[in-house]
Amino acid sequence: MAQRLDKLREKLASQGLEALLIGSAYNRQYISGFTGSAGWVLVAADRAWFLTDFRYTEQAAEQVHGFDIVEHGPDPIASIGDLLRGAGLSKLGFEENHTTYAQFAKWSKTLQGVELVPVPGLVEELRMIKDEAELAVMQEAADLADRAFSYIQGLIKPGMKESDIALELEVFLRSGGAASSCFDTIVASGERSALPHGVASDRVIGSNEFVKLDFGALYRGYCSDITRTVAVGQVSDKHREIYDIVLEAQLHALEHIRPGMTGKQADALARDVIAKHGYGDRFGHSLGHGLGMEVHEQPSLSVRSDIVLVPGMVVTVEPGIYIPGFGGVRIEDDIVLTDDGIRILTSSTKQLITL
Repeated sequence: MAQRLDKLREKLASQGLEALLIGSAYNRQYISGFTGSAGWVLVAADRAWFLTDFRYTEQAAEQVHGFDIVEHGPDPIASIGDLLRGAGLSKLGFEENHTTYAQFAKWSKTLQGVELVPVPGLVEELRMIKDEAELAVMQEAADLADRAFSYIQGLIKPGMKESDIALELEVFLRSGGAASSCFDTIVASGERSALPHGVASDRVIGSNEFVKLDFGALYRGYCSDITRTVAVGQVSDKHREIYDIVLEAQLHALEHIRPGMTGKQADALARDVIAKHGYGDRFGHSLGHGLGMEVHEQPSLSVRSDIVLVPGMVVTVEPGIYIPGFGGVRIEDDIVLTDDGIRILTSSTKQLITL
């Protein structure tokens, strides 16, 4: 945590800020280590405070190091104002992406004499680069997802509901140590596999169709995210065609993604392959997204992303083809950018499995 604080202070200094107020849960946990549901972090150049209410002071004392632990009063912002005045601080940055207008209006009244400066994504920028401890946890989360995919293959069969498969996946993840799933588990079969985010329904899985599975584990505070598409029974040549194209696109992207390219360039690696085969209009989402404490965070691998990829970033690589009324395919892995390429965290087979 000390290194994270140091890096954050460097960013504050570069923007001419005396202090930063952090209230969003993920950023608060990243900077302080606190896993509870209520608290505020106040970081200045030479001092840092963690404020919470009486419910969490004992937990904070155990988890939060390098901060002054403060039990705030009925209005935490008033307590923050007292700390600012006591330290002679009058220019406060706040998280513009996590602050409502109503909050800002109230803070402006409570913190009279303090200049409030909206700041976009300072902590999120730090979170994009994972350290070795974070990567070790994310590898375990990916391993758990791989084991879940191996397990679920033995249960998928005609007559089962999509929701039954989703439940089995989630129970397996929890039994393996996950706190929960990272998102609503996607199990989309038959024509529903054409829905990119087809959350599991009561549809009964039939014969001779695709089942698309997209799930992940929230494990020790970090996410995994994997998608595999399997065949139940004998699928058609059309099914196999689009599966092979998506696999080609994904393998091509994995082979060529490197530090130094932009998210837009990475996206094009797979998009160009799918377009070459005539299905460019059936791949409507980005190639991937950042992964970490949240299942969707920066950087993005999309046609709009100019973020330069650097070692330590963890992203998904998940091209797809979706044909309404017929079905769809997505294949997704989690990768970490390394000094000279990538390391793939998820290892489940990507050859078309027929159940």
